[in-house]
Amino acid sequence: MKILDAAQIRACDRFTIENEPVASIDLMERAADAITDWLTGNYFYCDTQFTIFAGSGNNGGDALAVARKLAKMFGGGVTVYKLNIGNNSPDCQQNLERLQNTEGVSVTFINKGDALPEIKPHSVVVDGIFGSGLNRPVEGYWAELIEYINSTGNETIAIDIPSGLFCTDNRANTGAIIKANNTLSLQLPKLPFFFAENEQFVGHFDILPIGISQQAIDSAETPFSLTEKRDLARLIKPRQRFAHKGTFGHALLTAGSYQMSGAAVLASRACLHTGCGLLTAHVPQSAYQIMQTAVPEAILNIDDSQMEYSAADRLQRFSAIGIGPGIGQSDAARNGLAQLLQNCTAPMVIDADALNIIAANQEMFKLLKPNTILTPHPGEFDRLTHRHTTGYERLQTQIDLARQHNIIIVLKGAFTSVATPDGTVRFNSTGNAGMATAGSGDVLTGIILSLLAQNYSPADAAVLGVGLHGMAGDIAARADGMEFVTASNIIDNLGKAFLKLKDIDNE
Repeated sequence: MKILDAAQIRACDRFTIENEPVASIDLMERAADAITDWLTGNYFYCDTQFTIFAGSGNNGGDALAVARKLAKMFGGGVTVYKLNIGNNSPDCQQNLERLQNTEGVSVTFINKGDALPEIKPHSVVVDGIFGSGLNRPVEGYWAELIEYINSTGNETIAIDIPSGLFCTDNRANTGAIIKANNTLSLQLPKLPFFFAENEQFVGHFDILPIGISQQAIDSAETPFSLTEKRDLARLIKPRQRFAHKGTFGHALLTAGSYQMSGAAVLASRACLHTGCGLLTAHVPQSAYQIMQTAVPEAILNIDDSQMEYSAADRLQRFSAIGIGPGIGQSDAARNGLAQLLQNCTAPMVIDADALNIIAANQEMFKLLKPNTILTPHPGEFDRLTHRHTTGYERLQTQIDLARQHNIIIVLKGAFTSVATPDGTVRFNSTGNAGMATAGSGDVLTGIILSLLAQNYSPADAAVLGVGLHGMAGDIAARADGMEFVTASNIIDNLGKAFLKLKDIDNE
């Protein structure tokens, strides 16, 4: 699913209006139907009250159309405040007139400087003040109104985008912004929804289809997209009846150190449960008995060191290599990593301590082969690059770094993003906060390594690996709650994640 900017969204609207063809007021009616259905599906009690704030643009027009539909269902339970911010757009004006002609509905107009309106304590607030085209911070009286709405603590639903939030880059946005519990994004998501600093404004977001032309969307050029489960299903390679373990690759995982053998166990189990044919785990001597017991399916290659990683194994026989979970950051580990990077020709995924070693030894970037996959969390990424204050800023650096070094960067988070050397970024749609637990990243490394060993392209391995990881976490959370999720739970549900994706592909 593409992620477009405000200008592209308006262009898609125009194309739909001109080529479906459909009148713009009727396209707005579709949006209002979708929003109303969501509202009535989530607030179905007969005594529900709604307080609707409508601006003067098309976002306000949407809100007024929703108010008319809700008024027909809830009667006097709908309070409408029309904000005279500027001249009404034609569709906003038409929906205002329709609303005023609806029996039992009164509209209160608010002008700049008026007393702030009453919001009943248990009323659901619907925000239709400013839309996705806003490009200036909200200040003055309208900022005061937004802050007042926020201060009430009422459940707040934003239409398309929280009022005050810019559609792309909010680094210079110092104005007031609605703090919504839910945002109902029309047809497509907006880029700022995927950054942690905006969660306080966006809340949870749902995407409501309203019939925008798919042809227009397909023709819009953007580096950003949201990977959906159907996209993941299309990436899974079918298994042939006469395949054998050699068909599915031989992975080398270098992981673990004294007191960190669990990282090697988790990454190894995840790798095997994602389908690779063979796994060799390179671990220090201290991990030997632990690995033999915990992962009997793995072949072990024992390091010369008792406590840590120090040297690479013979690399010619491996179809993919993963390194980093729990290896530590000693001089021996640094020298071993440098040796591995110099001699490795197989596809590679690098995580955890290996990333921190590279961060402290920036010359190692030159040793990375094209399409090597790096899987940092934000802290590791900032150590690799520089400190960032916003998710949008970190995204720009992620894109630049992937291009500069011809590598793939998996930036982990609530909507893990996969940046490839061509400048494209795919956000992940699976996963939950229960996965913020020790060892979860080690599991992801094992999953991606397994897919690389099975000859998935590095980009596909990264995208599918992240998606499977999140789906397995979602299945685990639904079974026992997010608080109960551990890295081992994620591994145990990988098979169910695969089955779910295959069911989608067969629909």
